[in-house]
Amino acid sequence: MTATPLVVLSVAGTDSGGAAGLAADLATFAALGVHGTCAVTAVTAQDTTGVHGVVPMGAGDVRAQIRAVFDDLPVAAAKTGMLGSAEVAHVVADLLAGSLPLVVDPVLVATSGAVLGDAALVRAYREVLLPRADVVTPNRDEAAALTGLPRDTDPEELALTVHALGPAVVLTGGEPGSGTCRDLVVRDGVVTVLEHPAVATANDHGTGCTYSAALAVHLARGLDLEAAARRAQAFVAEALAVSAPWVLGCGRGPVAHVFTQPLKEN
Repeated sequence: MTATPLVVLSVAGTDSGGAAGLAADLATFAALGVHGTCAVTAVTAQDTTGVHGVVPMGAGDVRAQIRAVFDDLPVAAAKTGMLGSAEVAHVVADLLAGSLPLVVDPVLVATSGAVLGDAALVRAYREVLLPRADVVTPNRDEAAALTGLPRDTDPEELALTVHALGPAVVLTGGEPGSGTCRDLVVRDGVVTVLEHPAVATANDHGTGCTYSAALAVHLARGLDLEAAARRAQAFVAEALAVSAPWVLGCGRGPVAHVFTQPLKEN
């Protein structure tokens, strides 16, 4: 008999190209054996070449979706992606922070360079959401936006400056051409470096969403942050290896969501 799966919630925007946002989150949840639920923050017209349009949802609509999920299902963890507005960030902080593991992927700029969050949203992240979140998973560009530091600041300084806002941090990514992916995990002021060989690919659209979704799953299962981060890193590396030879779209192709990993309890 199949056991009832854990439930994980994603609060994020759509991607009509199926690579990022809720498409990535729900596919990752399924690949890792949990039941995915969602609250839509924005509908985007998006493909591998860029974001061509955004229709934001109102904060009241997002609040209603989250409440509908929580009133009916036993949510074990939640993650956020594109929030779109400061008002939605306040809703997430009010309804989710402190009640369960909350992973914040601070989506502010798309892979294509499209801006997905304004100065008011950055302030809401800094002042309202991050001080109450469990972990935030910025890349270098997002960490720079959150801290006001230059992107080329030493990665450890970037990660520690984000950590000073309140949450644990996983600063994702590595130096282009280095051959190594280095994620920095910061918890209680201590920095841990997690490395693995980089995957040479142009099909990486959706990696940040996929990583944060996988991290939320493993936190829902009760793993500590470092163990969950290692599992999420391995999942993304496998996804990138699967999609590396694909020819899909005219831009940065999608990371793979067409495989599953064996369930692991610890």
